[in-house]
Amino acid sequence: MPDVKCSVANCEYWSKGNNCSATSIAIDVDQHANADFGSEFAEDFNGHKDAASSAGNTCCHTFKLKK
Repeated sequence: MPDVKCSVANCEYWSKGNNCSATSIAIDVDQHANADFGSEFAEDFNGHKDAASSAGNTCCHTFKLKK
């Protein structure tokens, strides 16, 4: 797993040093920002392909609100 940095401190997977502690990461393009992939998102991404014109056109579906 690569070193993934994240500054969203209210995410369940946020850890010290602005690191993401999720076991897998799901990133999609903004047009799918409201898609509900649920906590088992990996299977929903099979065969799913899009193209982003810049980093600003992407979003993280791994986010889970910290309780």
